[in-house]
Amino acid sequence: IISNSTSAHFTAFLLTGVPGLEDFQIWISIPFSFMYLLAVIGNGLVMTVVAWDRNLHEPMYLFLAMLALNDVFLCTVTVPKMLLIFWQGPSPSTFPACLTQMFFVHALFLSESAVLLAMAFDRYVAICAPLHYATLLTGSLISKVGLALVARSVAVVTPGVLLILRLHFCRSNVIHHTYCENMGIAKLACNNISLNSIYGLTAALLTTGLDFVLISLSYCLILRTVFQLPSRELKALNTCASHICAVLILYVPMIGLSLVHRFAKHSSPIVHITMANIYLLIPPVLNPIIYSIKTKQIRQEKVSCGKDI
Repeated sequence: IISNSTSAHFTAFLLTGVPGLEDFQIWISIPFSFMYLLAVIGNGLVMTVVAWDRNLHEPMYLFLAMLALNDVFLCTVTVPKMLLIFWQGPSPSTFPACLTQMFFVHALFLSESAVLLAMAFDRYVAICAPLHYATLLTGSLISKVGLALVARSVAVVTPGVLLILRLHFCRSNVIHHTYCENMGIAKLACNNISLNSIYGLTAALLTTGLDFVLISLSYCLILRTVFQLPSRELKALNTCASHICAVLILYVPMIGLSLVHRFAKHSSPIVHITMANIYLLIPPVLNPIIYSIKTKQIRQEKVSCGKDI
């Protein structure tokens, strides 16, 4: 720690894990370790299956592989450090390392939302404009979408990092959390963080918020198209079931966490941190399970791969 007559500038933060549950963290690490392994193995299998079978080199499955890759990165950026805290107690994290983790956590959440939006567009075109599906959703377009979602995440999260860099930390270097996140760091600053708060809320509304609105709009158009069919061919909606589940798994915890932060500020930190960890781990764990169950081709290909092995 470097100090002068007026303030101290911390070179490292101390992540404490879940305050109030220090004596139980070793037991909490067991389900978290299992969930992490399940997420990595499940999403790894999805990516392997899509890469292995050329019949699955279609937009729907390529977007699914992007989602799986994003989920593996998201878990790996946060869970190993979290488990280290659970096993060994409060763990120091250098200022650059903490900012790096914060950057990737927020960027990967944004890209997760963007991939789900791309998958919604894929389902919209497949059901509402099937004759144009092959011409609209080309390999070139999918590559551009992948680059665009990475660029969007970097462009939105970078100003948040720069706003953190302008702050002076003189109160404490202890973060009562399992990983570094934007407002958790900002609240330790001794200068005004209104700009950080305003930018964070605005960025969330214009990215994940707008994504959710567009996904909802796409399903309104899909439902309108399906119910206008003479035979009311509801089977067309079966292809959307997995995607709808993935959307709910991401956005329901997100909305719940946002409501807790806004309207239950005086609730126990255990509630906030537990919900944040659920928000972090549930989508990567459940997405491959849902797609394996609901997507027939993925499930059959996994079985055939197992037989080959």
